Amino acid sequence: MVRRQSLVSRKLSDFGEQFSFIFRDLAQMDRLLFVLVTGLTVFGGLMIRSAERHTTALDWWQHWLFGCVGVAIALFLARCRYESLLKWHWLTYLLTNLSLIAVIVLGVTANGAQSWINIGSFNVQPSEFAKVGLIITLAALLHHRPADNLFAIARVFAVTAVPWVLIMAQPDLGTGLVFGAITLGMIYWANAKLPWMIILLSPLASVFLFNLLFPAWIVLAIIIAVLAWFTLPYRFLSTFIVVATNLAVGKLGEVFWGLLKEYQKDRLTLFLHPEKNPLGGGYQLIQSRIAIGSGELLGRGLHQGTQTQLNFIPEQHTDFIFSVVGEEFGFVGSILVLIAFWLVCWRLLVIANTAKENFGSLIAIGVLSMIAFQAILNISMTVGLAPITGIPLPWLSYGRSSLLTNFIALGLVESVANYRPRKRLY
Repeated sequence: MVRRQSLVSRKLSDFGEQFSFIFRDLAQMDRLLFVLVTGLTVFGGLMIRSAERHTTALDWWQHWLFGCVGVAIALFLARCRYESLLKWHWLTYLLTNLSLIAVIVLGVTANGAQSWINIGSFNVQPSEFAKVGLIITLAALLHHRPADNLFAIARVFAVTAVPWVLIMAQPDLGTGLVFGAITLGMIYWANAKLPWMIILLSPLASVFLFNLLFPAWIVLAIIIAVLAWFTLPYRFLSTFIVVATNLAVGKLGEVFWGLLKEYQKDRLTLFLHPEKNPLGGGYQLIQSRIAIGSGELLGRGLHQGTQTQLNFIPEQHTDFIFSVVGEEFGFVGSILVLIAFWLVCWRLLVIANTAKENFGSLIAIGVLSMIAFQAILNISMTVGLAPITGIPLPWLSYGRSSLLTNFIALGLVESVANYRPRKRLY
């Protein structure tokens, strides 16, 4: 009996040593962030399985399988020194654009967008990996030259414009919006002035206000004119250019609207009044809101949601996975998911603040901008607060390319955390 206990204890000790090897040389990594992301991935698999119980699909199993691959990639990247990417950022940028060009030439069309490339039995979405490529490139540019002058900001926008145009040519509106969020978040962190950020965002507001609420556009034009006058060089010229640009963008909004496909127009407008087309473009949102509302405080229980189990919500396992959470786990479950994402964003911000130099800090902020924007927009669109843009919920929605992209981003941030200056013990 003693010998048997000794053998068992020895085996447990060997297993402990093998397990500790995984985290060797990762003393500084952010373990809370890693646990939160892993937990969201496991929970996402449960929600995908619940959404597809009426089918024979095994997407939930693939979600967990690719999640394991993602965890391995993240741990590997956390061991590598992220600083080495500084000298390869132009190569990263080139490969990013080449992959997006390959989609246009060789890609397959699904759901109205040519965004995937077939590799064997898998569909790969290069635009997802392009998010990380853009973060690395912009972090390197802003590391060498902060966004404290207009030339540096213009250079960042010029670099972003190339992959953005290639993505919008697919067309992939959701990823295009994510590119914008990443760029704005990173230039703000790189010392861009707040009035400049407002001026940069004003054309987006002009597209809607000029055509839908002209008096509000007049107020916007006055505000940005004042900001331009007091913050930009060459006051008269700068103010004129800013106001004229917003006027031109407002007029061009009508032209671009005519170029959109009908399903894209529905996604951008029907979230305001989905009941106008309850059996068409508004159907998915109506059913999602019913599902989330029926969850009430504690939810109907796992596998007990009627909207989910009776397949009322199309593609629920992808962009509308949050409606499964709302129906089956209620208000409490939804709040817990929101808290988990808030904690993820908080840890990313902590890493950005404690990074040893600007390049690592900017990588963390780029990932923070990407995750926060996707989470906010995805959850907002499932409850009717934002247009349906096809943006997945990080680590919860099914999507192999998006899941691996998020884990690659996690690995880079964990590398930034792991190679921070070590804390003093005394």
